[in-house]
Amino acid sequence: MPNYSYLKTDLINTTENDSTEFATQVSTIIYKTELRMVKDLDDAGLNEYATISVSSGNAGTVSLSDRARIVRNVNYKVSTGTTVTNLLQRTVEYVNDYWPVSASTGTPRYYTRRNNSSIKIVPTPVSALTVEIQTQSSPLPLASATGTSVTISNYLSEYCYEALFAGCMVEATMYMKDWNTLPVWQGEYQNAIATLRNQARRTRQDDMAVAASPAGGPDTITQGAS
Repeated sequence: MPNYSYLKTDLINTTENDSTEFATQVSTIIYKTELRMVKDLDDAGLNEYATISVSSGNAGTVSLSDRARIVRNVNYKVSTGTTVTNLLQRTVEYVNDYWPVSASTGTPRYYTRRNNSSIKIVPTPVSALTVEIQTQSSPLPLASATGTSVTISNYLSEYCYEALFAGCMVEATMYMKDWNTLPVWQGEYQNAIATLRNQARRTRQDDMAVAASPAGGPDTITQGAS
């Protein structure tokens, strides 16, 4: 499977730039592309799950992974084997109006995104709850195998290589100030992202059902439309 070393060699060979300066810049080129792709994709492969214990009396504040970008779902079970309860997302204003006294306790119903690193659950639970949070998160960034505890391959390199490579070529041509070639790679990147978005759309349906909206609720996708 493609990894950091494979991608670096591919970039050097394609650009025909074997300078030390370019080789040093490759890690930055890859990282910037990874950040861009996470924003461009709505892909189940970027989903991560975290199980967190929420104690009573802590105002229902739950910390998120520093790689979490979008909160997709928050749910809990009172005990093993009981029904899963999905919390509904609301604005900060709604949550504060609904449960203004955080010291009071009740049955959790809503959550809100406080900032990039935490959410707030209301009402504050009566007793400790185990909450499952589904997020779309940035994968661990690719790095050279010469370091310690590094990630030499991730979801983007293994399953989205065409888009990853094209995105890196966009950054590489900008670094080399090759403005004539830049539009070509920008087009290649957009085409690759479009096919990944179509793949993501197809994963939200099966052969006997219409596509589901990624936001939940009524379907907003017209079958057969481009």
